[in-house]
Formats: sequence, C-alpha cells, structure tokens
Amino acid sequence: MIAAIRVSLVLVFCALAAQATGAPAKRIVSVDGAITEIIYALGFADDIVAVDTTSYYPPDVLSKPKVGYLRQLASEPILALNPTVMIAGGDAGPPDILAQMREAGLNIVIAPDDPSLQGVMTKIDLVSGVLGVPEKGAALATKLRSEMAALNARIAKVVDRPRVMFVLSVGQGGAPLVAGTDTAAAGIIEMAGGQNIVDDFEGYKPLSPEAMVAAAPDVIVVTHRSLRLLGGQDVLLQIPEIAATPAGAERRVVAMDGLLLLGFSLRLPQAVQGLAEALHPELKLAD
Repeated sequence: MIAAIRVSLVLVFCALAAQATGAPAKRIVSVDGAITEIIYALGFADDIVAVDTTSYYPPDVLSKPKVGYLRQLASEPILALNPTVMIAGGDAGPPDILAQMREAGLNIVIAPDDPSLQGVMTKIDLVSGVLGVPEKGAALATKLRSEMAALNARIAKVVDRPRVMFVLSVGQGGAPLVAGTDTAAAGIIEMAGGQNIVDDFEGYKPLSPEAMVAAAPDVIVVTHRSLRLLGGQDVLLQIPEIAATPAGAERRVVAMDGLLLLGFSLRLPQAVQGLAEALHPELKLAD
C-alpha cells in the first residue's frame, strides 16, 4: 500500500513538472541493449532519458542515466523521469513492477525475444513504429537483410562445422553454465557455421564434468566479461573437465563482447562475421 502511494505521488509530481516545463514529445526509457542501438540508429538518441545496464553501445549511451538491470527494474526511479514510453526486451521485469508502472499510466512496449535475423527485423519494425518513423525502420531492415544475405552466402561455403560450446559462467568451485537450445548463443553459433553441441536441454544450465568431457567441444566461446570475472583464459583452461576436451587441449577459446555476440541487434552481421572468422580461420569474410 505504501509503495503504491509513493508511486502515485511520483506520477503526480512528474505530471505537474511536465506541465510547468513543457516536456518534449518523446521521453524514452530503453531497457535492452539491442533496442537502444535501434533507437540510436533511428535518430532518437536525444529523446532517451535513461537506459538499463545492458545498454552500452554506441559509446555515447554511457552518459545516459541508468535504471538498473533489465530483469530487476524498480518503478519509482523510472516514473520519476516522466517518460512517455518505455521500450523493453522480453526479459524485462519483474512482471509485477511492469504491471505497477502500467497502472501508473506508463506506456510500456515489449519486444519479443527471438535470436534470429527475423527477430531483429521484428524489433526494428516495432521500435520504428512506436517512434512514428516506419520508413526509417524499413530502410534499416533492408540494409541489414542485404548484409546478412551476402554474409550467409560466404559462410555457406564452409564444409566443416566445428563442435562449439558456449560457457556463460563458471561458479566458484561449481560446474560451468553452458548454453543449450533456444538461446541466443545457440543461434549465433549456428549462423556462424558452427554446431552448438549441447542440444539435450533448453536455456542455460550447469554441465557436469562427465557431460563436458563427453561433449568434446572443438571450440569454447565465452564473453569478455565472463572471462574477465573468471580470471582469464588460463584459469578457464585449468578447469579439469574443460582441459580434457579438444578445445582445452588445443586452447581454442573465442572471447567476444557479450552485447555484440548475444544481443541480436543491428550489429548482427558484425557478430556473425567475427565468430565465423574465429571458428573458420581459413575463411576470409571481409571484402
């Protein structure tokens, strides 16, 4: 009850402030790194009043106020910004906080999570529609589709598809958390000409030492952040079950920026090309 009263007071205060100062037509809170990239590309950077912590590209976005991690949002800091719309990814939450902000009058638009080229197209269409510039969205989508078509044609020439495992994290003394099916990691690996070898479960789950050895990945893919938190590549390769794999024995570890690799944003061609060239050193994808 107290929280609801506080939210209502915040909303009333923001409405009065808007009337007094003449708030701009659009005040956007962007809660998803890929969505933030699209908003910037559509020319609405100056209309963004805050972003979540997964939004760190392009570099200019680092100066924007932050509203926290997309899965752990709080209503009051967001409503205090007097936004006209919050555009968020499918992982945004918690659900009760989203419901509370909707009840307070905030227009919240959720983009579905779909780690595919079509999923990026859907985000572009949704965001450009919300911002009233569908023609700009169509132009972005056409450019992206063309770039991916050219890239796919080159990757299609690859004969060998290495067995790849994406390691999201490694807990203190625990089992590695790896990507199964229906994940952004699995999607990008397949697009880059690799095989995501963990296909007996969905999402991200711990993998036992025995299962890790039996999976026998040729390549292990990680994000820069995960590798940094772990202590570096040498620490990763000292984990016994990883050391016992072909990837561990040959020190085949590919580290990439997490938002680029898993974000499925406008930079999808860059992500696919970077991973494909790492998986297939013999393949020249650049013009």
